[in-house]
Formats: sequence, structure tokens, C-alpha cells
Amino acid sequence: MADAPPLDESFIGETPLLRIDVPAVPAEVYAKPEWYNLYDQSFGGGSVKTRIGQAMLDAAEDAGDLDGNTLVVEPSSGNTGTALARLGVERGYDVEIVLPEEAPEQKAEAIRRAGGTVTYAADYEAMLDVAERRVEERDAFMPDQYSNPANPAVHARTTGPELYDQTDGRVTHFVAGAGTGGTVTGVARALRERTDATVVGYEPAEPRHGIDGLKYVRGPRFDFPEVYGRDYLDDVLELSTADAYYEARRLRERYDDVDPVVYDTGQYDRDVVREHLRVNGEFLVGPSSGGAIAAVKRLAERGDIAADDVVVIPFPDRGDRYADIPLWDDYL
Repeated sequence: MADAPPLDESFIGETPLLRIDVPAVPAEVYAKPEWYNLYDQSFGGGSVKTRIGQAMLDAAEDAGDLDGNTLVVEPSSGNTGTALARLGVERGYDVEIVLPEEAPEQKAEAIRRAGGTVTYAADYEAMLDVAERRVEERDAFMPDQYSNPANPAVHARTTGPELYDQTDGRVTHFVAGAGTGGTVTGVARALRERTDATVVGYEPAEPRHGIDGLKYVRGPRFDFPEVYGRDYLDDVLELSTADAYYEARRLRERYDDVDPVVYDTGQYDRDVVREHLRVNGEFLVGPSSGGAIAAVKRLAERGDIAADDVVVIPFPDRGDRYADIPLWDDYL
């Protein structure tokens, strides 16, 4: 198995912006593809969770919670686990990630390739209990993305200001899915300081869903993550897995032969952006990216988006992390 290449953590943040065409949506729509975090340094790229992996480790080190003998344990559906394994192992820590059994094998493999270990739990909720038991058994440290204030704080400090600057302050809407809720909460905080932009979150409509990375938060067995500041949001939508998958596939079809327009790429030049847009020639994104498109279309159908609006959504990760689920198993 190949060793992970050395990391340059300066390649976290300042991800590019893509102008995309969304049928039936009159506004300008831009996507922020977050797999460009560590884009060529972590076996094909990072994700939006790379930002919080770095921020949570930084905060723990500053607080003196980590030393060379510390085991880092974290429950994750995959992307946060991959980020913590990649960054934590590079910094000299042992990292164990607890995944739900339904997590794509590509995510488990990415954790192992980074030098971390994987423990499985029966489902998304059970992995939280398993992780807590592992912390007690091993006297380990758990960053806990669901309650760690470094999670939304890094998006308030970096992601939100980036997309505001990249649109020259013209952003009128930010729309994103809620897993921990850190991305949408942090960006909302940043935009509240700069503009009156509308911030909309979306959540899975069903407890058992296939929108990887997002959390069902309604019902007696489910709790809102502590970092999820719903009060910062102007609206929250419920979306089905089918809608998210449909829009992800439509993106592939729409950009099969032509790249989206690259707009203000930050630290990545246009050639690099185009080189890493596709998976084996296919423009593939994860299910939560498709869900963001579906949410924007829902807002447009309601008349909440006008022709002179500027909408930004995250593309949290790339489709090669989902080769063995129904979204992309026909293509990868």
C-alpha cells in the first residue's frame, strides 16, 4: 500500500469557485468545490471537512490536549475521519475513526491509506456510542465535530469570507446541507457581519437516507448537534435522497463535455482547477452537492430567488468517494 505523500497544510482553504448553470434557476449560481483542500496531497483530494480537521487539531494542540502518545478517536461518516487521519498521522498521532457500516468503502480505504485505523458501528447513531466507549477504554482524545466550536469557527474565519470576496460581495444566498451544521452555521456568521444575504440549510427528509455526510435531526432518538446554529439561518428545507441523487447525476450529464466556468480561483490557477475537476473524465460530485442544487431549485420554485441574485453552494466532496453506492456505482 502506498505511503501518503507529505502534506503542505497551506493548501487548505482558498478553494476555487465555479459558475454553474442550473435549469429553472434565474440567478447566477456558483459552487465552491471543497475537494481542492489538499487537492493533490491526499490521494485525490480533501473535502469541506479538511478545514475542520485542521482547525480541531490546532485547537487541541493549543489547549495542551494532545501529545505524542495521544490516540485521537472520532465518529465520522467518512470525510472528517479522512481529514483527521491524514492530518493527525502526519502530526505524529495515532488516529482511530468509527464509521457506520453503510459508509462507502472508499472512505474507509482513504482513512487506512492515511495511516489511521477503522472501527465500524451498526449505524450513524450507534457510531457515537462506540466512539465514546473507545475514548473511555483507551483514555483517548475525541475532537467531537458535533460540539467542537472550532468547527463552525473555521468556516466563519475562512469559508464565508472567501466566498464573499470571490463574489466581490455580491452574494445574496448561501445554501448548504447540515451534517454537523458547522459549514452553514459558520458561513452564516461570516455573512451576517458583511451583508444581508439569505442563508438556507437543508436536512435529509428521512432517518435512513443516502445523503452521505448529512444528519437526520428530527425525532426522539436524534439530537441537534451543538455546533448547529439553526437560529443563524433564514430557512431550513427537507430534501429526499432521490432529489439529491437526481441533481448530482444531472450535473454529470450537464458537464460531460464542457467544464464549468472557473471564477476567481484563489490559490489554484485555472489549469490546476480543470485538471482536478473530473474523475476518469466524468464530472462527479457527492450526494450532498446534488442536494444543494435541489435546495436551490426548491427556493427558485417558491419565488425566493430572483434574476439579479448571486447564489453560492458548497460542493463538499468529489464523486470518487461514492463508487460503491447507488449514486455512482454505474459509472465508477
